[in-house]
Amino acid sequence: MSASPVFDAGFAQQFAALLAWRRDVRRFRREPLPDGLIDRLLAQAELSPSVGHSQPWRWVRVREEAQRETARNSFQRCNADALGDYEGERARLYASLKLEGMREAPEQIAVFCDHGTQQGHGLGRRTMPEMLDYSVVAAITQFWLAARVAGVGVGWVSILEPDAVREALSAPPEWKLIAWLCIGWPEAESDVPELVRAGWESGR
Repeated sequence: MSASPVFDAGFAQQFAALLAWRRDVRRFRREPLPDGLIDRLLAQAELSPSVGHSQPWRWVRVREEAQRETARNSFQRCNADALGDYEGERARLYASLKLEGMREAPEQIAVFCDHGTQQGHGLGRRTMPEMLDYSVVAAITQFWLAARVAGVGVGWVSILEPDAVREALSAPPEWKLIAWLCIGWPEAESDVPELVRAGWESGR
């Protein structure tokens, strides 16, 4: 076994700053990321905990423009429907929000949870099967933090039709869509969430 590392006060301060500056990015520069960077970030995400060591995450890098367009069209339909849920000033504010970076982000990954996996032999999910989904969310968070360390922005798009995305990517029916991630160099950085800056929600 290797020696346990010592995380000193300086590291603790840096880690606190990392958490504060990990923001949901929607505005990206278009230049590509360096070769191999996504692979390194995914390798770090793979260190994430998972129920029963099931590792149910499935990362699909979406590079074909037709597949990306299908996802964008899904977003546009869902976003228009969501706008109808609001009225007055809240509707005007919603319509002004930029809620995705799907045209600009050079890298895009659809993240699925494999509900058919036999890895882990069902440990820890007999009474809480949703732990598979939660394991994928934990891995996404780990990817997000690793990306921020590298100066890379990540945006999580959830205003989508999961079945339409799964079919466009020819994913197996037992794969559940958890996230569509837009990834790239951010246009600007802030430690204040964009929805707070836009006046949508103040937070706690």
